[in-house]
Amino acid sequence: MSGSIVSFLTGRAARGARVVALCVVACASVAHAEDPVVKEQDIDENSVTKALTPEDNDNIVTRGFVLSNKPGATAKPAATAKAASLQMLITFTTNSSTLTDTAQAALDKVAHALQSDRLAAYRFRVEGHADPRGSADANMKLSQDRAAAVVEYLTQKDGIAAERLTSVGKGSSEPLNKRNPTAPENRRVTIVTVTN
Repeated sequence: MSGSIVSFLTGRAARGARVVALCVVACASVAHAEDPVVKEQDIDENSVTKALTPEDNDNIVTRGFVLSNKPGATAKPAATAKAASLQMLITFTTNSSTLTDTAQAALDKVAHALQSDRLAAYRFRVEGHADPRGSADANMKLSQDRAAAVVEYLTQKDGIAAERLTSVGKGSSEPLNKRNPTAPENRRVTIVTVTN
């Protein structure tokens, strides 16, 4: 009798483990479906290059449609092609646009990626984001200043050609974490590959 209880419990534990494993896989898939914010210590040249390389290198965009060079492909609306981008948690000193030492080290890796063969032909838009604390005007100014500080660092310190980078402030208009407005991921820098 005790053997059958052990078998029953072992079977339940195995089914429970499969359910937990399935949940982990499903949760991981959902988490990667959105663009995660990469922390400074996790930024490396390869991941930056991969994130910023446009997906459809073999396609031609014309009059709002993407024409593929691949046999049998049909034209599709250009709006379906998602811009290559990288969301980064770049840190600044409190309430300023002064980059921290760790932010500078991370941006050095970004610069190496931007100078790689795969990205050397592209231009990029650096977007600054703020959380909703403070007034809308102050947040807009802070996000503009932070995006400009990243562009200035990449051009002055790392030698990226100034014509390849533009900066724009988004203020607090595009939070990633709407449930927690003051979350760090709402204070971020996004680099977007400009393909048109």
